[in-house]
Amino acid sequence: MKKIWIAVLLFFSSTSLFAQNFAAPDYGFRLGLTAHPTFGWLKTENGKGNGLSLGFTYGLLGDFNFADNYSFSTGLMVTTINGKSTEIDPNLYHNGSNNSMNTAYDLKYKLQYIEIPFTVKLRTDKIGDLSWYGQFGFSNDFNIGAKQDAEVAGKPIVSNKNINDYTKFYRAGLILGAGGEFDLDHRTSISAGLTYNNGFTNIVKDAGRNVRNHYVGVNFGLFF
Repeated sequence: MKKIWIAVLLFFSSTSLFAQNFAAPDYGFRLGLTAHPTFGWLKTENGKGNGLSLGFTYGLLGDFNFADNYSFSTGLMVTTINGKSTEIDPNLYHNGSNNSMNTAYDLKYKLQYIEIPFTVKLRTDKIGDLSWYGQFGFSNDFNIGAKQDAEVAGKPIVSNKNINDYTKFYRAGLILGAGGEFDLDHRTSISAGLTYNNGFTNIVKDAGRNVRNHYVGVNFGLFF
């Protein structure tokens, strides 16, 4: 965990230095705050996903503007991705000692990540104080907490079980986003939009199982 924070600090420091020393002309750097809900779901090869689950994201945003209406957008956020699934004989609960086979387990994953996105943001020219943007890039997520609830036939087996040892540390995702930004004054603006984060790496360690989590974020941000 300490290594992650050191790497993040070095990244922001080096990127800021690069922007100061090599940006010509200087289009500026903007720092912002965000806090917004997420709606997560799961896709699993050995079962099915069961609807949306509410999560939350909060943290810092950073835009490095490298041209008119173009910026490299990143951040440092804590993101919770929750999701429900029904899976057949997951190894954590069905390790071969149980004589029954093909048992359906109703699972709820509650995963928390340090999220560092790398995206390109494209803005329209301003219409009054309002501009629109589109966003595309990749999400780099590092697991800092993993818990799970499990049921069989409506009967609870575990609640808030720690599954850190059964989930992968790194998650990658594809980011697509769009929204609008409104200027409050010449330096401060608020933004609102939607982000789709499509996870494309397996989040579990079990051999023979593939589970991916995804979410849609209803974004709110304040830039200074």
